[in-house]
Amino acid sequence: MKSAYELALERMEKQGIERPRKDSLSDRDREQVAEIRRKSEAKVAELEILHKDRLAKIGDPGLRQEEMADFQRERQRAEEDRDRKITKVRSAK
Repeated sequence: MKSAYELALERMEKQGIERPRKDSLSDRDREQVAEIRRKSEAKVAELEILHKDRLAKIGDPGLRQEEMADFQRERQRAEEDRDRKITKVRSAK
């Protein structure tokens, strides 16, 4: 009799989804990735708070648009930094 896990893996394969790799991350690596994600979420939250504060003080539509663009760039930079660090942890194996 097959376990629920084995049945789920078979369904995934039928849908064309690959099985999870055997060389998955160690507990230490998982914790590092989780810490990287927590720090990134905190950074993005900080950026959002500062962005909303600056928007509240800006009345000029042109400057508001510029602030929005700056915020998007900073957020994207933080997310790319997060992804780069996670890739580094995963490729260290």
